[in-house]
Amino acid sequence: MASGKNALSKVPRLGDQSLGGVLSALLAVTSDAVIAFDGTGTILLANDEALSMLVPAGLELAPTGLVGTDVRALFPPAVGVVPNAAFTPASLPIPTDGTASRMVRRGPEGRSLSLVMRCERASGPSDVYILAAHHETGEDSANREHERLVEELSRANRRLAGTLDIVLGTLDSPSVSTLFERVLEELCHTMDALGSTVYLSERDGFHLRGTSASIAESRVPRFLPVKRSLIGLVTRTEHALRLRVLPPEGEELRRGKLAYRTVMDEETRKTYRVRASQLPPFVSFMAVPVRFGGQLIALIEVGWRTARTIPKDDADLLDAVTRYLSVQLVGAFSAMRAQRREQLSSRAADLRDSLVAGPLTPEMLQQLLEAVRVDLDCSCAGLMGPSAIDDHEIINLPRSHDEVTIPTSLVSYDGGVTPLAVDAPVATWLRDRGEPSLGAFVDAGETPVGRVRFLALRPSDAEPFDDLELEYLRQVADTIGAVATGEQGRERDHRISQALQTGMRSQLQEVAGITAQGIYSSATEAAFVGGDFYDLIRLPERRACVIMGDVSGKGVEAASVSAAVRTALGAYSWEGLAPARMVSLLNEFLLGFARIETFATLFVGIIDLASATMEYCSAGHPPAVMVRAGSGELVWLGVQSGVVGAFHEMTYRNGRISLGEGDVLVLYTDGATEARARDGRFLGEDGLRDVVMRQMQAGYDGLVDRLLAEVDAFTGNSLDDDVAMVALRFDTVGETEG
Repeated sequence: MASGKNALSKVPRLGDQSLGGVLSALLAVTSDAVIAFDGTGTILLANDEALSMLVPAGLELAPTGLVGTDVRALFPPAVGVVPNAAFTPASLPIPTDGTASRMVRRGPEGRSLSLVMRCERASGPSDVYILAAHHETGEDSANREHERLVEELSRANRRLAGTLDIVLGTLDSPSVSTLFERVLEELCHTMDALGSTVYLSERDGFHLRGTSASIAESRVPRFLPVKRSLIGLVTRTEHALRLRVLPPEGEELRRGKLAYRTVMDEETRKTYRVRASQLPPFVSFMAVPVRFGGQLIALIEVGWRTARTIPKDDADLLDAVTRYLSVQLVGAFSAMRAQRREQLSSRAADLRDSLVAGPLTPEMLQQLLEAVRVDLDCSCAGLMGPSAIDDHEIINLPRSHDEVTIPTSLVSYDGGVTPLAVDAPVATWLRDRGEPSLGAFVDAGETPVGRVRFLALRPSDAEPFDDLELEYLRQVADTIGAVATGEQGRERDHRISQALQTGMRSQLQEVAGITAQGIYSSATEAAFVGGDFYDLIRLPERRACVIMGDVSGKGVEAASVSAAVRTALGAYSWEGLAPARMVSLLNEFLLGFARIETFATLFVGIIDLASATMEYCSAGHPPAVMVRAGSGELVWLGVQSGVVGAFHEMTYRNGRISLGEGDVLVLYTDGATEARARDGRFLGEDGLRDVVMRQMQAGYDGLVDRLLAEVDAFTGNSLDDDVAMVALRFDTVGETEG
């Protein structure tokens, strides 16, 4: 075959009417196979050599021979099969620019033929292509066969080594991510491929779970729906598909953005229209179904950037690898779901902790929506109630951040979490405005700051929320509802607390010979009454009972228990019982009380002014402090017993201390000694002793107010626990006249 654009020169004396005869004679005498075909791929003429070289075995010809046959039926990968797609020159496995190419094929008799081919468009007003082929010379053929065998051997070695590496490299994978990383990278190396991906099957479709590093920055679809992607094709096959994305045709290019692309199955030459956004970043690729127990559990894609004929051996090898990997992938999938479930559950618990820490505010809701956005990689569109337009509400669009109205009918969902179907009216409304439209509607119900409703959204071509992510949204909605219910309960407790405070306020009765002062401070504004309490009860014969207690818990329950404890101790004190006996009876009372894990710490002192003594029982309570008037010495009341209400048959002991005129007894709850500074230091008993000694120098009047103020200042005005304090000054002790 001659080369060059002007191989046939025009002879002036040869008229145009003679060209047909000359061409026919040329085709008859040449030893090359020659065919001509038009822009539709239809063969217009062919010589006898074309029949012997190019017609594959089994191809049935019309009486006209090759004329009228689709030229693509002469070439692999599906020899003898005419594709159902429109013809384009690019769909041929040989170049059409006149460049020589070599091809090994089977002739009509089944013999292997090594051919050299050239194809070029003829000049003229219509699209006509001339293809010529001749047998490769013996020497060239021998060299080519040698090169082919060397290449085949090298490729086989790479495939074998790569397969072994995949098997051995995944046996001890420490994690899901490591398994995917090893498999995908080894597949690329083994197949000399540009990149690879793996999708795992879930309830709603196939979710991307890994890509090779080489395509990490490329646009890879994150989700493949079952009905609108290659998944539908893969589900109908048991083996690897060898696919090629065909170049767009002229009309498609003129339309601009390509919404769909044509994909050809190289084995059957059938073509399919696939949404462009659901194709991998490859031109030629294999899509391999991974099955386990008859179920399609995953899809692996391995591809190349340029068009190439994929050997069937490569597809067979990939099928073998995926049969081994199916077991590994099932385990990896289970582990990955467990990790994701734990991660989302932990995040939902963190959000719950942050919400219950304080009253619900608009700022806290904004922080919660931001957390949802990050955790689920989505946008959040908040609904902000009715607009000025009838039957419309205001929505904050996630992409444009505009506040616009939306028909109420589009967002009329029941409470809880509702996944949005692709064709849901609200999804269509959002999509038409260029907004994310795939996701779920969340209605957490009424709260103190209004009804909380929002849309969690992703772009329309992203992966939808899976069952774990929907469960996370349900936990968020339940948390908001629980916090709202809790706030309503706190408001109810607030009213009950006020009633308890009014009817059962800690009080210090007037006792001749004793000057008393007390104070109570709640660590939270909502808890007007808590578990801390105190009493000073006047008894006959210059006697009195002083009580300081701290019941476990806070709020209404603790307040009601403390009220019951104070009532019981008041009754015991009038019976003339010793403090240890009073506490022992109270212990049995609390253990039978209709509460779970309710216990208390107590200081009970029976003061006898006539004998200038006080008998006391300190049951798990911080030690009381006596400040001697004469010396200013500070004395700890150190006889201690266990807490009240924890165990049956607990033993309680009495302690005794003498009283002098002007002596001051200071009682307090553990909220004082456990007060913590911003740097983490606790005040402790030593710190409280120093505070008492400093404040006693300023006199008795206003002592408990000054003590509490200094403790509060130590914490930076942020007490963690309730604090109660009582100070008793013994003005008259001992025997008196008359």
